[in-house]
Amino acid sequence: MKEEFSYNTSERFADVQLLRYRLNGFEELTLRQKQYIYCLSEAALWGRDITFDQFGRYNLQIRRLLEQVYTCEAIDRTTSDFLALETYLKRVWFSSGIYHHYGCEKFVPGFSADYLRQCMATAGCGSLSKELERAIFDASFMPKRVNKADGEDLVLTSACNFYEGVTQQEVEQFNLKFPLNSTLVKREGRVEEDVWRVGGRYGETIAHIVHWLRKAQQVCENSQQHKVLDLLIEYYETGNPAVFDAYCIEWVRELDGQVDFINGFIEVYGDPLGLKGSWEGLVEYKDLEATKRTQTISRNAQWFEDHSPVDSRFRKPEVKGVTANVICAAMLGGDEYPSTAIGINLPNADWIRAEYGSKSITISNITEAYNRAARGNGFQEEFVIDQPTLDMIHRYGDICDDLHTDLHECLGHGSGQLLPGTSPDALKAYGNTIEEARADLFGLYYIADPKLVELGLTPDLEAYKSQYYTYLMNGLMTQLVRIKPGHQIEEAHMRNRALIARWCYEQGDAVQLVKRDGKTFVQISDYAALRQLFARLLAEIQRIKSEGDFEAARQMVERYAIHVDADLHREVLERYEQLHLAPYKGFLNPVMKPVTDAEGCIIDVQIDYSEGYAEQMLRYSKDYSCHE
Repeated sequence: MKEEFSYNTSERFADVQLLRYRLNGFEELTLRQKQYIYCLSEAALWGRDITFDQFGRYNLQIRRLLEQVYTCEAIDRTTSDFLALETYLKRVWFSSGIYHHYGCEKFVPGFSADYLRQCMATAGCGSLSKELERAIFDASFMPKRVNKADGEDLVLTSACNFYEGVTQQEVEQFNLKFPLNSTLVKREGRVEEDVWRVGGRYGETIAHIVHWLRKAQQVCENSQQHKVLDLLIEYYETGNPAVFDAYCIEWVRELDGQVDFINGFIEVYGDPLGLKGSWEGLVEYKDLEATKRTQTISRNAQWFEDHSPVDSRFRKPEVKGVTANVICAAMLGGDEYPSTAIGINLPNADWIRAEYGSKSITISNITEAYNRAARGNGFQEEFVIDQPTLDMIHRYGDICDDLHTDLHECLGHGSGQLLPGTSPDALKAYGNTIEEARADLFGLYYIADPKLVELGLTPDLEAYKSQYYTYLMNGLMTQLVRIKPGHQIEEAHMRNRALIARWCYEQGDAVQLVKRDGKTFVQISDYAALRQLFARLLAEIQRIKSEGDFEAARQMVERYAIHVDADLHREVLERYEQLHLAPYKGFLNPVMKPVTDAEGCIIDVQIDYSEGYAEQMLRYSKDYSCHE
């Protein structure tokens, strides 16, 4: 009897719950497509140690030490100290290091340095170095992975491992030859770049990635995919950013295959200066039925651009190459694992978007897993103001959540243009928040447009209200469940949502916070007026982006996006605690098992969903690590 698939797992620790995602329709793929996915998946898993090292210089040492202790059978696994060590290790696995994956603050271990020394002696691990002891147990030593506090040296006060011995000023004054893919190091008073490539930093690990990319070339679907892989391999071998640009252009042009991937140094959220790319991997295949929705959006991209409420100087006169697909994730890796995005738009280079276009994806099986896990958990019942609003969200919520993600990724990130002479990096540390706000506002403005009903994307003119309510509720209140008491908002996406919600709240009476039975709720009294507020803010945010107005970006983010009302925060946390939910979700990857014939050729790929969390993480550490 076939075992029934379950999205939920029994694995929960700290503030995290682990889910599974299903590879819908994988069985119907051709053998060649399965082989291609398998090879790309191996390449996606090999980058894991790069991400760990990028997120903190001690992360790999700490993970390997704790894994050696954790797997020692001679250690008593029933004590409170061991259980605390186990939780700490699980958090390290989840966050690719000793810093929270979202808040960026260092984890506080629930065990002592003396206990760890005892375990190390039992496991034969040697002695605990002073550096590692400080990294784990000293809360004041390198306390934040990414610090974006205004007025501080963001390089010296951030623990991420993109810079060694240099200051923020030295980084900003240095002429980077490898902007995304190098570590900036000062040696004997001279600033240099250690390039991430075969033969350079992370060279042995990257060589394994290249090995599997070459294997993938042998089973790819078409000649354009082969060309794309050629350029990615050349980039990994040379580190040349011009080759990466060429790869991005050809990747955007590859439209015919059902299978696609992301592999490389991509997003810059992990760098306080927004320069260096964290390594990430994603293997995907199209959800052909759901993709009809995003193709409708992309076919009308010029209409949306022309009717945008922003100044005409900031609109693109011609929208090029907007490609949007709904996809199923087949394997997550690096900065996309275990916590992953639900939508992605690439490439990030504004000039490539303007000249060649971009690809947008919405990840349907990840969204499906989130939705299934959330059903009946009591969250909306606790925080939504009344039954009619709750009924509206139940009716339209899933449709509008997916649609807002589509609009954000397909059109929002690809919309607008920089004025001539404006640097893409002009907004510096505030750039990520402004860009995410721009894309979110584009989606919020258009989800209420009658054009979407005309295109068959929303069922009626009332549906958008569900998205407006849940977005404002999240930005004003419920995302605070992810913030510790006394802390500020740090993560760019959370800052963006707070900025939008708080700005609209301050502008008039369309949105209020009201008390009912001693509890605070969001109340929207005028949805049409709220849409006009979104339009006004989008126009300003686009102006800031297009003109590179750093000071306006700084004032906008500092005023609306960071600070937390302590009383409201306390109330939200108390209400949330009663629900016994985990504020963060992540995913276990499926296990791909190749079936081979007598000659060793792959004749099928079977999917196994039964692997546990610790089992998966230990296997990855064993099978996908070079110990560089």
